[in-house]
Amino acid sequence: MQRIIIDTWIAARADRCFDAARDLDLHMRSAAHTNERAVAGRTSGLIELNEEVTWRARHLGVTQHFTARITGFDRPRWFQDTMQRGAFRSFVHDHFFVEERGGTTMKDVLVFAAPLGILGRIAETLVLHAYMTRFLTRRAQILKEIVEAGY
Repeated sequence: MQRIIIDTWIAARADRCFDAARDLDLHMRSAAHTNERAVAGRTSGLIELNEEVTWRARHLGVTQHFTARITGFDRPRWFQDTMQRGAFRSFVHDHFFVEERGGTTMKDVLVFAAPLGILGRIAETLVLHAYMTRFLTRRAQILKEIVEAGY
């Protein structure tokens, strides 16, 4: 099991950051490099508690489908998405928003595990941890730019 934490300070109120982070249209913009598209469930707008979205994207050279459900929600402080179906054995992504220093710190906490026992643990260590860290960091930076530009 792997844990990744990404902190991003954004010059905006927590409610704006919170809504941007759960905006499916913005998610697609921030993950454009993977051609990520919402293809089932909620496919646009602001995803809410207990709603699901199925993403189709190309990661590590393979087109994949990933279904996530919003399993926790406390606007504008926190929400959680949890994998329902996909390539991981488990995948839980917590999003925290704390107003401070005249803006908001957005904290992504991702805990995931790959399937396939020892082979999965090797893949987590050698490939997936770095890949997911880059993906989340890039997505957070794009959200920061969009929100600071007036989202």
